Amino acid sequence: MRNKHARIFRWSVILALGGFLFGFDTAVISGVEKNIQVLFHLSPLWHGFTISSALIGTIVGALFSGKPADKYGRRPVLFVLAVLFVISAVGSALATTVGAFIFYRFLGGIAVGASSVAAPMYISEISPAAVRGRMTALFQFNVIFGILGAYIANYALRSVGDDAWRWMLAVGGLPAVAWFFLLLGVPESPRFLVSIHKREKAKQVLARIDPGNAEEQLHHIYASMTSTREKLFAGKYAKPVTIAFLVAMFNQLSGINAILYYAPRIFELTGLSSSASMLQPVMIGLINGIFTILG
Repeated sequence: MRNKHARIFRWSVILALGGFLFGFDTAVISGVEKNIQVLFHLSPLWHGFTISSALIGTIVGALFSGKPADKYGRRPVLFVLAVLFVISAVGSALATTVGAFIFYRFLGGIAVGASSVAAPMYISEISPAAVRGRMTALFQFNVIFGILGAYIANYALRSVGDDAWRWMLAVGGLPAVAWFFLLLGVPESPRFLVSIHKREKAKQVLARIDPGNAEEQLHHIYASMTSTREKLFAGKYAKPVTIAFLVAMFNQLSGINAILYYAPRIFELTGLSSSASMLQPVMIGLINGIFTILG
């Protein structure tokens, strides 16, 4: 039993690295946004649009990633997303025009949005019910540490030269490359294998998850996929759906993205030096990480 859960935990941690890349890609822009504005001579309007281009990509990725994951599998989609993270990191670091920078950040945003759908879905489908909630929560846990990692990288690279901002962006490609190769050690979702009529392969994966109950779990998957599905927006689900919608909406309306994107600038406006203003987000990230662990 312990070995079984250790294997599930290892797979879930690997899949949840998509959350780390999510957080890193979101927060790394805070260390470069001033350089981008000066380099490309951006007006306030274009500056805001350029910085938020990844957010637009995130919306697109979250909306349209479900069908490819259902058609081609969770695993292949995550491989593609890892490649997109690398292309975005390197491309935005090497960009010489604002159009190129927006394009590569947009690609990174697509990877962020799609990973927030595909990775938790994948984790939930390879995890036994008894530990599914804890395993899926690893994704959000890693988002927090991805944000912290971006702030630490920005602070560490702040003095490497006039092109320090390029190194800040490029370093995000390293965990993406690592994620790509680590994904090789994670099996395909048994639920997806059942959906494409590969019963024996699905059973083999389930046997690795829970050897004594592989056949029973396979039966449950078949039963859940053949049972009559109720509509999400049915009247009896109105309250939980509304609560979920409002939580997500107020999370964004709180202005958290502005803090993530412009944290060093905000601290610098209070009178702190450039170096100190880069350090303060690290401290906030550490505190956030501690509360995440304790909570």
